[in-house]
Amino acid sequence: MGETLSALLALLRDSLFQVQLSLPLPGSAETKEWADKAIAQLDDYIRPRLNTIEAPVLAVVGGSTGAGKSTLVNSLMGRLLSTPGVIRPTTKTPVLIYHPSDARWFDSSRILPELTRTTQPSHTTHSLQVVSSMALPEGLAILDAPDIDSVDAENRNLAAQLLSAADLWLFVTSAARYADAVPWEYLNEAAERSTALGVVVDRVPPAAMSAVPEHLARMMTDRGLGESPLFAVPETVTDSQGLLPLAAVEPVRSWLNYLAANQITRAKVVMGTLNGAIASLEKGIGNVAGHVFSQTQALDQLRSDAKTIFSQAGKSVLAQSGDGTLLRGEVMARWQDLVGTGDFMRSVESRMGRVRDRLGRFLRGEPDKALDVKVAVRSGLESLVIEAGQAAADRVATVWMANPAGRYVIEWSGEDVGTVAADFPAQVSAAIRRWQEDVLAIVTHEGADKRTKAKLAALGVNAAGVSVMLVVFAHTAGLTGAEIGIAGGTAMVAQKVLELVFGEEAIRRLAATAQERLSEHVDEVLTAQMDRILAMTVDRVPVESVDPAALVRVGAQIGQLREAEMRRLENSAIAETEAARTQPDTHAKNRQEGDKSA
Repeated sequence: MGETLSALLALLRDSLFQVQLSLPLPGSAETKEWADKAIAQLDDYIRPRLNTIEAPVLAVVGGSTGAGKSTLVNSLMGRLLSTPGVIRPTTKTPVLIYHPSDARWFDSSRILPELTRTTQPSHTTHSLQVVSSMALPEGLAILDAPDIDSVDAENRNLAAQLLSAADLWLFVTSAARYADAVPWEYLNEAAERSTALGVVVDRVPPAAMSAVPEHLARMMTDRGLGESPLFAVPETVTDSQGLLPLAAVEPVRSWLNYLAANQITRAKVVMGTLNGAIASLEKGIGNVAGHVFSQTQALDQLRSDAKTIFSQAGKSVLAQSGDGTLLRGEVMARWQDLVGTGDFMRSVESRMGRVRDRLGRFLRGEPDKALDVKVAVRSGLESLVIEAGQAAADRVATVWMANPAGRYVIEWSGEDVGTVAADFPAQVSAAIRRWQEDVLAIVTHEGADKRTKAKLAALGVNAAGVSVMLVVFAHTAGLTGAEIGIAGGTAMVAQKVLELVFGEEAIRRLAATAQERLSEHVDEVLTAQMDRILAMTVDRVPVESVDPAALVRVGAQIGQLREAEMRRLENSAIAETEAARTQPDTHAKNRQEGDKSA
């Protein structure tokens, strides 16, 4: 059971380590900070404590700057072991004190593995000074920590880390500062985690020895800490070593000695804090999972926005290519050069019976003019697609900048999202050329049978191809006034030309296929531009590799095993204590039996 819980906690640690939360969504920074602290507590306290439940109780002495933590520790030990600094922060290097017989628990890196062990003060936050002292009872260790409100950020962070690694907090404040906000942030945290706690209010003026403790006790009760012991140390003169009178610290010493008195008492302290620390992690796992999911959703939304915008751009191109817009200007002029003046249109309308011969004479020998129409069509389409692509890129930048996640991605990548690639016009030109080649291939395939082959040869593949292109552009919804008549006449001529070669039903099929191929080529080139934008922005953002649902499941499994494991460990401690009590009696009985036999 214990190994299973330990394995789940290891899995939780690995999962939290993979959490990125790089997008600045509401609450993400705070959640990432919580996850980092949870990793530290798993490494520094929960996992090593669960694996060595029989180790001595670690009491961390923490509190505000100048509260007298080191003085209290030295006074409890009866000699100068923790050296306060001359200037604040007064304590930089944490000092760990333990009974010599407990050295095996603290000489190694079982707890706080990243801190370098030293036997001398180093005044650095990267070291841990270890000191053995007979003044402490076996089964108890005391760690003097830096100030929680130090002006030095490293000191503050180390103080928080050490308190998270403690079985027991001996929290020291002063009569002048016990109501400050920073100490209560930590005390509230202790209440939330059910951490074993004792509070010392130091430097209490004799006249306030009743009022200050009473007020602080009420504050503790209001915040769920009413059962934690409170000790008041009067303001008094220290001796030549800077130690407080024995009577001033005796209540604290007696309480610590009581806690260390036997294995059952120590087990209750450890189990209560360990159980509360794990339970506190369980409460936060759901929040982390929710933020991981939100990060993934935010990136998916950015991709979806880009996809929608570029899809709309493609639809816009098709709509504009079919509303008569492209029949304006150069395309119309080149087409009229190919088919002739209005006399030709009237000839087609009035004498359909003889138009085949007329076409043969009129269009044969005009391949250059058909190519001119083809070039004009390509130029018009290229302009339309390039404009749509640029508008789409600009729209993506606008939409993303209105979204905190999108704004972060743009600024983080340093890319100009609102501008198309330098080679985008060339890509568009190549795509339109491919479409025109497709149209000519479709026309050639449609005219492959013997009945239409001769007619197509008389008209010419290029002329038939540009006629299909103009039928695709035949709708006149975008034109007004005289333009409607011109565009309508232009489309009618193209359609009549094709009817002579392929027939009415084939024309519809040709136009539909050509329009479908145009859509494919336009979508392809616009999608490539969208993929380019995503590749240099969203796709580069570190992806959350943690499955939120799996994270929640791990939390639920830990919750199911935690209570049972705590009961098992406590029962084991009780059984070991009972066995230790009976062992001396067994030895005495053996000695008595030996004497009798002698």
